[in-house]
Amino acid sequence: MRHTKVIDLLNGSSLLQEITAKGWVKTFRNNQFIALNDGSTIHNIQCVVDFENFPAELLKKVTTGAAIAVKGTLIESQGAGQKFEIQVKSLEILGESDPEKFPIQPKKHSLEFLRENAHLRVRTNVFGAIMRVRSVLSYAVHKYFQESGFVYVNTPIITGSDAEGAGEMFQVTSLSLDGNAPKNEDGTINYKEDFFGKHTNLTVSGQLEAETYAMALGQVYTFGPTFRAENSNTSRHLAEFWMIEPEVAFNDLDANMDLAEDFIKSIIRHVMEKCEDDLKFLEQRLKDEEKSKPQAERSEMSLIEKLQFVLENNFKRVSYTETQPEEKKEDILSEDEETVVTSVETLEEKLEIGTPIEFTSAEKHSFSEWLQLTKAEPIKRKEEETEAIEPQKEEKLQEEKRKKEELINRFIETNPKIIPNKNMSSVPVFIEKNEDDQSFLMTETLAKIYLEQKKYQKAIQAYEILILKYPEKSSLFADRISNIKMLQNYNS
Repeated sequence: MRHTKVIDLLNGSSLLQEITAKGWVKTFRNNQFIALNDGSTIHNIQCVVDFENFPAELLKKVTTGAAIAVKGTLIESQGAGQKFEIQVKSLEILGESDPEKFPIQPKKHSLEFLRENAHLRVRTNVFGAIMRVRSVLSYAVHKYFQESGFVYVNTPIITGSDAEGAGEMFQVTSLSLDGNAPKNEDGTINYKEDFFGKHTNLTVSGQLEAETYAMALGQVYTFGPTFRAENSNTSRHLAEFWMIEPEVAFNDLDANMDLAEDFIKSIIRHVMEKCEDDLKFLEQRLKDEEKSKPQAERSEMSLIEKLQFVLENNFKRVSYTETQPEEKKEDILSEDEETVVTSVETLEEKLEIGTPIEFTSAEKHSFSEWLQLTKAEPIKRKEEETEAIEPQKEEKLQEEKRKKEELINRFIETNPKIIPNKNMSSVPVFIEKNEDDQSFLMTETLAKIYLEQKKYQKAIQAYEILILKYPEKSSLFADRISNIKMLQNYNS
């Protein structure tokens, strides 16, 4: 039986025509007025029943949550609150709802209560509005990228890649979890016996795959499920979410910012055009929720005002330094060269060939900062930004750079005792008395620096060392080596 959606009936397109409507009962008042909703809109349509012409047993089944079908004539409403209503001629119960057991009643429910009744929460106005807005947003994402010439790429959900360490991962395995999984000779899990023959996880990002596609297709985007296993119960941490990741060949930073701003404004504009009623409801819901807060904690603008503000204003673009507190800016813009050199010299004293290296926490912190300095040219002082660097300052900066380059080369030549394969270069190994895996962290940090400097072979060698030291994670490091080799091939 064909039927007309409530949203179309409320537009009055079938005025004075015989129609059929189907949906779920929101309320039934005075044994006469049925508020019917089918999910197509946040608004209900009123169905007027002449109770004298319908069996009492049938009307008793018209309860909140019941699924019904009504036939009748769409007319202009005689009452307040709606433009149109249905004059019901026939009524059929499609699914009964026990009023004593159905939990979603015509009143406002807390989100905690709805979380406990997840299978029915979409029947409420708040979740119905959210899901309709989400649907329109998803369409707007694809619409923007498709109209901009991007290619949609579906990246793997099950993967062996950790996407540059984007987050903690959920493991996927078909092996027994009761302790009977196959083992290697050293007692570690033998993942070669697993379904995929290697260690696999749920994806944390489709970035790596998208980058390879962008190197052939120019402009691509991913839009799919993503999983993070951080055990953090906050509004900013989700175990599962859908992530949008565009990748564009030949874009510079300004082009990336232009893309991000244009994309966000396009999405907001589309949803404001298509979801006006739902946004108004959510706006009012937010106002009601904030009434319990002190005035100082309430939003200065309403929901729709915030969205309109984004559309009407250009995005502010600031440097990393400008985002920092004043005391941090001084550290970034005017770093004390003596402190840097001293920390480097202190580290050099620890580098005795063939001996373990033990660092204090302060020295490790200095080393982490120093590693960051090796990735870029020294930052100019603020007063030097608009004038040429004096010859003596230039000479000092070059000397500092030379010292750091010498130190990183020393790292590569040290600690031969930990390298069984004499043909492999070494990387620094840091041994903690409390065994907090500082060795792993520092070695991987250096590998990533090599990768950013496009020293692919050295990055591969670093991960080969990690495979030797941490065989239980060998499949993970092997995957990283595979990704580096693939990137090396693309750039060669």
